[in-house]
Amino acid sequence: MRQTTLIRPEYTERFRCVGPACEDSCCEGWTVPIDRDSYEKYQTIPAGPLRTLLDANILCNQPGQSTSNAAQEPFAIVKMAPDGHCPMLSADHLCQIQVAHGEGYLSRTCSIYPRGPRVIDQLKEASLALSCPEAARLVLLDAQLLRTAGNGFYHMSWDDAGKGESNLRHYFWPIRDFTIALVRNRAYPLWQRLFLLGTFCRRLDAIAGEQDGRGFPAFFREFSSAISSGALRKSMETIPSDLNLQLTLVLHLLKMRVENATLAPRLTETLKDFTLGIGLSAQSSMESHIAHYAEAQKRYFAPFFQKNPHILENYVVNALFRDLFPFGPKLFDPSARVEAATAFAALATKFAIVKGLLIGVAGCYKDAFSADQVVKTVQPVFKHFEHNQGFLDRSHQFLVTANLDNAHGLTMLLRN
Repeated sequence: MRQTTLIRPEYTERFRCVGPACEDSCCEGWTVPIDRDSYEKYQTIPAGPLRTLLDANILCNQPGQSTSNAAQEPFAIVKMAPDGHCPMLSADHLCQIQVAHGEGYLSRTCSIYPRGPRVIDQLKEASLALSCPEAARLVLLDAQLLRTAGNGFYHMSWDDAGKGESNLRHYFWPIRDFTIALVRNRAYPLWQRLFLLGTFCRRLDAIAGEQDGRGFPAFFREFSSAISSGALRKSMETIPSDLNLQLTLVLHLLKMRVENATLAPRLTETLKDFTLGIGLSAQSSMESHIAHYAEAQKRYFAPFFQKNPHILENYVVNALFRDLFPFGPKLFDPSARVEAATAFAALATKFAIVKGLLIGVAGCYKDAFSADQVVKTVQPVFKHFEHNQGFLDRSHQFLVTANLDNAHGLTMLLRN
């Protein structure tokens, strides 16, 4: 029997909104869905300026219909102002609905953000979206992020000597325990931990598809033993880096998202710092960009994160929680088959964009590069990249088309 800790993102409970003191607004830049219950509450608000504002800016998608298809389409949406702000936002950055009628009148989306609540095996938990500056600070900068995880009854035992089993849903908690421990295992450089995570995911797909007849318990014993012994380290160290390919991929992914898009000021500032840090201009060559990129990584990025290894680890750990890695929403569908390699490709792509931008920003600020610049970079990138499912889908299709959705291509995104 093997014991597994039911690791859960309990750090979410420490989040507190700072309200008008926040340097960004969660009330701009995206579509805000309104659930039916909230919509019906708004219909009870008496005539007056607020009711007039609501009637003019809450657009019902399903007039007179039930919410049977609410999973695919929100009952209503907020018509954002031309500048991208929510029309309910007051001049002092407060929600007029909440000011007038209390938090109970907020829509579900507005009341829970940046939390992402769910129930797994009758246990409630929530992850955090790093598009909120305060959430980004809480997650990225806490060197003891998981200090409260695994207390008391959050343990389970499972038979790792069991027969072959291709239904990986039964092993969600052991898989979470293993992936979190792997990402935090500093016996390996972070890129190697992610490489091993990708290998783990490809093997999970083989088990789920019954191409690997060992089943999860036998595979898990062997893979865990190989990591503990360091048996895979030598082969990973022979993998060369390819900064040309890495920077080309990062630049292409950035272009896919920002081209012909309206950019918020914070993202614009981040992209400006990045381009300065790698010497990007219409006159400069790719060789020059790569040289600047390599110098920024070696002289400023690497030393900072060697002193603060928890920051990027925490970014990945929060992503594992938020994405229910590697199951995603399919965790709640007993008939769905896990696509772990695809989940890893999405994780690697998001990490590569964040890391690539941080390298450029580090090159811009040089010795002054600090945790403040990390938060200022990650937060708008999360907001404009990770909340955009269309971009994530196009990114994966690009990797597939370019034949980079594999161990080699993804390693080039991760390794410096």
